[in-house]
Amino acid sequence: MKHFKSGYYVSQGSYKSFQPSNINRQWQMDNMEIISLLSQADRLIGKLDMYSEYIPNIDLFISMHVLKEATQSSKIEGTKTNIEEALYDIEDVDEEKRDDWNEVQNYIKALQAAVNKLEVLPFSSRLIKETHKILLEGVRGKHKLPGEFRRSQNWIGGASIKDAIFIPPVHTTVNDYMGDLEKFAHNEIDYFPDLLKIALLHYQFETIHPFLDGNGRVGRLMIALFLVDKKIIKKPILYLSDFFERNRSLYYDNLMRVREKSDIKQWFKFFLVGVIETTEKSIQTFDGILKLQKVVEEKMQDLGSRSTNGRLVLNYLYQHPIVGVQKVRELTSLSLPSVYKLIEDLGRMEILVKVTGAKRKKLYVFREYLDLFK
Repeated sequence: MKHFKSGYYVSQGSYKSFQPSNINRQWQMDNMEIISLLSQADRLIGKLDMYSEYIPNIDLFISMHVLKEATQSSKIEGTKTNIEEALYDIEDVDEEKRDDWNEVQNYIKALQAAVNKLEVLPFSSRLIKETHKILLEGVRGKHKLPGEFRRSQNWIGGASIKDAIFIPPVHTTVNDYMGDLEKFAHNEIDYFPDLLKIALLHYQFETIHPFLDGNGRVGRLMIALFLVDKKIIKKPILYLSDFFERNRSLYYDNLMRVREKSDIKQWFKFFLVGVIETTEKSIQTFDGILKLQKVVEEKMQDLGSRSTNGRLVLNYLYQHPIVGVQKVRELTSLSLPSVYKLIEDLGRMEILVKVTGAKRKKLYVFREYLDLFK
């Protein structure tokens, strides 16, 4: 890493594009601070991954982790949909917020589809393109070549290329750079720790900026895909967008610091601190879920003969903690008066709380559970 050079600028006439160095090569780690952070991150991820084995119904809770990732990653790009609004049906969302809501929903669809495709398709440019296509479907950016690498120059920041903060490599080199990125992702000859590898892959992807739109969201989504693909985590339960959003200036500054000063060490430190902090918070969230499950299960006993229907609703709430009357009726096949009685009982137990601000129908939230993800 001592001799790492991030790249060089090439004149394209009226501007200069940044052409990054290829990353598929042998890397040597000689920084003890990074090695220490890497060790700490590995231990915590191992602890977090244990939940995948020891919580029998962990799939119930993964959708909420995905939802949080979708709202936070989209928030970095300027959307204003919060985690509660993202759980609404579109007719319950204010019209001026529906574009943002759709972008968050697309992120969820793209991530879920990509994780499923990992069973038959490796981490690759093809997977990244297919994910990007879903991400931009029917939303802002839908005319910017969804699922295709760009065929023209783009830039980051500034009203035009003339005052841009950063100009990625010329479009004719994108395929070669992405080929190098893919080879590095699967290079098992030149060993490099996987957490540092995905840190470098993320930096390189954001520097290449291979799409006309959606690069930031795809680049952050790639982190979870790589971790699952390499079996670092068995389930997609670790996402860094919340950390990046809360440290947005540092996130962008550290990416630019690599390009301008070839300081890859600082980027690795920042990324690993993000992994450590995020993993600790995820462990706390799962501990909170287990404690809440125990308390709620004890409350379910009070429902007596209605406890079976109560658990049907509860299992739905763990995946989607906002529910309406019709959904409860659909889940339980109860009559409308019985549905209202069940909702009333769940409210009395402080499991459900009526939502204020929903536009068209009464909604109820599993508030204590939803708050674990905020």
